[in-house]
Amino acid sequence: MDLKDKVAIVTGASSGIGEAAARLFAQQGASVVLGARREGLLNEIVNDIEQQGGAAVALAGDICDEGYVAALVDLARKRFGGLDIAFNNAGSLGASADIASMTLEDWNVTLQTNLTASFLCAKHQIPAMRDRGHGSVIFTSSFVGHTIGFPGMAAYAASKAGLIGMAQCLAVEHGSSGIRVNALLPGGTKTAMAGDFSDDPSSADTIAEFHALERMAEPDEIAKAALFLASDSASFVTGSAMLVDGGNSIKKV
Repeated sequence: MDLKDKVAIVTGASSGIGEAAARLFAQQGASVVLGARREGLLNEIVNDIEQQGGAAVALAGDICDEGYVAALVDLARKRFGGLDIAFNNAGSLGASADIASMTLEDWNVTLQTNLTASFLCAKHQIPAMRDRGHGSVIFTSSFVGHTIGFPGMAAYAASKAGLIGMAQCLAVEHGSSGIRVNALLPGGTKTAMAGDFSDDPSSADTIAEFHALERMAEPDEIAKAALFLASDSASFVTGSAMLVDGGNSIKKV
């Protein structure tokens, strides 16, 4: 799963799965453009990658801003010569509420962050990949809304399910250009978005029991699955909803 001479954008790269993926892609030879809101954290990760002999650059901004999304692609082109891989990982759980009490604003914010922002990413990334004659686009979706539903998470589920549908359509639209598009569906992962369970280990135990492996994932385990989809090892994989959920979707007891 060598990424030598490849150029990758990773969004949501300041922590969690995105950070793990940015570091792993760089270790495997990719030049990486890191995107997220927290500039200080991004710069620390870039420094670490460069100290280890890798190539990386960061640009902080809001993934919901089309101008920022376009700027990430422009940066990949100007600094590293083009774009081969895009791991569109940025997202949010959004507000938790049942539909009857959810505000339209909360609904729209969740859909914008998780689905519309990924549309904007693909809109600008795919033409750059077409110029290279190949590419791999990866969206971070979820088992929520695909194999499992949770109360109060309708907006999140709808946004993440929408990513799967978009990935399938884009895979068909752009397969003839050598561009693969896939959705990655992690299980429960130890990230800041999932919450800090250090003060409530019983909550962590409950979530772990949802999985056949009876534990949550480490971010680098999900990053390794993204690396597979990004690499030429997945050269015949496109339009897939790839579960990396520790058996969450098949465990019923």
